[in-house]
Amino acid sequence: MWDTYVEKTDGRVMHFDILAPEIVSNTEEIYGYGRSYLAEKGQASQMLSAQECKFCHIEEASAEVREIIAIRGYHIIEMQNCD
Repeated sequence: MWDTYVEKTDGRVMHFDILAPEIVSNTEEIYGYGRSYLAEKGQASQMLSAQECKFCHIEEASAEVREIIAIRGYHIIEMQNCD
């Protein structure tokens, strides 16, 4: 799980977690997942790097989340200001 905080174009801070399989250890790949999510949210121009996105911890995902990860490669948990 990667804890991520990105300043939106309106100045608010988005907080979301990026969940990826344990075997994904390349940070640029993780950042790519985050950038894809930001693009979906209309925030593609916002910076996402080690300063905004840090490895947090490993935990067992639910069956539903594992299914999403199997299809998409990752999953996003929206925490704050992700509208």
